[in-house]
Amino acid sequence: MYGFTASNKQRYACLKCKKTFIWKNQHTKINNEQHWFYLWVKEGYAIRQLAHISGHSEFKLKGIKNYWLAHPPESIYSGKLSKSKHIVFDGTYFHKDGCLAVIIDAVTRKLLAYWYIDREHYISVMPMFKKLQGKGLIPVSATMDGHPQIIKAMQEVWPEVKIQRCLYHIKHQGTMWLRLYPKTGAGKSLKKLIGTLTIIFTSKDRDYFVDSYSKWLVGNQGYIKNLPKDSVANKDLKRAMSLIRNALPNMFHYIEDRNIPSTTNMLEGLFSHIKHHCMRHRGLSLENRESYLLWFCYFWSQNSNTK
Repeated sequence: MYGFTASNKQRYACLKCKKTFIWKNQHTKINNEQHWFYLWVKEGYAIRQLAHISGHSEFKLKGIKNYWLAHPPESIYSGKLSKSKHIVFDGTYFHKDGCLAVIIDAVTRKLLAYWYIDREHYISVMPMFKKLQGKGLIPVSATMDGHPQIIKAMQEVWPEVKIQRCLYHIKHQGTMWLRLYPKTGAGKSLKKLIGTLTIIFTSKDRDYFVDSYSKWLVGNQGYIKNLPKDSVANKDLKRAMSLIRNALPNMFHYIEDRNIPSTTNMLEGLFSHIKHHCMRHRGLSLENRESYLLWFCYFWSQNSNTK
């Protein structure tokens, strides 16, 4: 050792040529600088604010930001995926630019996979499902909305998986189709019945719902048939009926197994945070936005794993 530099770094001297030098570890330097990138992504700090906090110039901080945006993280959980038996899948859209798809472990709340796609359909999710299968993921159940292409892909990769339809999505879609103020008595009673979906917790509650819906069908089938085919009331009722008919076989798996969530709401916290912070960085290009979203999910999963 040969004293210190003006910036208080240890100076060393070569025993042969007697020249002095300092050690530099570029990898460590880059990783240390990731802290400022974390604050920019996860906490929503602006570059100007970070310059004030860190003492670095805005030019330096923009370089740090651009470096990490050009190196997006691995989007699959690095732990043992075979331990995850109950998963939740959902996606959230960012206007018309694409969709962030996420799979989370329903028990541990760890993010298992997250990727950016143009929209939710078979072709966009199948490669990731196959990757997860190759890494050992064999879910017993999957809670999701009723997108038929996603369900098809899920069942092709994992034929034995139980699909639990998200009750919140069913309730939201059904009440939306029946309007805020239904035009008919049949619509009003069906809307009231659909509104009880998220308060069904026991097999008794389930049986009451199924029985009530069967009675509603018997009591209103003739009335619905006599409605004009092009009337709003007829279209609304048939849409709501079709929704319940298709979802009913997969609506209540969670009653038999409490590890199966009845909704995808556990992902809403992530989605609301990510959209809030993404709005603070509205000037990002599409490519950088995709990288930003992946980094946000990565930091979110790192924080959840340390709790």
